[in-house]
Amino acid sequence: MQFDNLCKYLAEKYPDKFASWLLGQPTTRVEVLKTELSLEPIRADSVTFLRTHSEILHLEFQVQVPTGKPMPLRMLNYFVRLYWQYNLPVTQVLIWLQQTTNSAVLETQFRQGLTSHGYQVIRMWEQPPEPLLQDLALLPMAVLAATNNPTELLTQVASEVAKIESKVQRQEISASTEILAGLRFNKNLIRNLFREGIMRESVIYQDILEEGRQEGRQEGRQEEALVMVMRPLVRRFGTLNAELESRLEELSVTQLEDLIEALFDFYDVSDLVNWLEERRRI
Repeated sequence: MQFDNLCKYLAEKYPDKFASWLLGQPTTRVEVLKTELSLEPIRADSVTFLRTHSEILHLEFQVQVPTGKPMPLRMLNYFVRLYWQYNLPVTQVLIWLQQTTNSAVLETQFRQGLTSHGYQVIRMWEQPPEPLLQDLALLPMAVLAATNNPTELLTQVASEVAKIESKVQRQEISASTEILAGLRFNKNLIRNLFREGIMRESVIYQDILEEGRQEGRQEGRQEEALVMVMRPLVRRFGTLNAELESRLEELSVTQLEDLIEALFDFYDVSDLVNWLEERRRI
């Protein structure tokens, strides 16, 4: 999850750079939308909404293929709610970060009956590195780009990072690069190429953030997921009784994430109770 969250951070800090790259043309005055769509909050781990003067740009970063609702359905869901709320053209870009043989990364549209919805897909391992190497905001993404010599590419990225004059910015881009490089490269190689202290710390930080690596991290994820569930529940059904809240607090992170998606089908609190009873029997 830390990889998705990092990409979201970079896209929201440098929205014009990401918009220009993904739209294929210089784009300025890009606004990061810090709002919620109806029924479900924006998922802070992977979703970024940018707004130019004439359209909405929806970025979805994914490391692994989700096991719940398929990505084409999720993309359609976001498109409908974005267009409904803003009444502007919506450009959607699904960015797969880690190479895989799963055929789901080849899907570019949702089709069901008469309904068809398409979106753009970028598989980072197929992208040329040159455009990413030329912009410091996109440098961390370059380590995931296409290459016949991954080590040479990582070395080139490290060289470009070292040229950044501002120490604060250099450390930030370095740390971001190390984290994303962890998807592809051996950590010892990363340490050897990025020698500045803050870069080494970022590798340690990556270890700490690995899912399930530490109990504290797991508890933090559970609390975050619980907040994401409680907000739309309270908004729709009002304050929940103590028993329901207690049962929600006992759910695992995976169960809470499943519940977030199931909320779309709930009409009243009884649907929530039934959903909890079904999970208790599993």
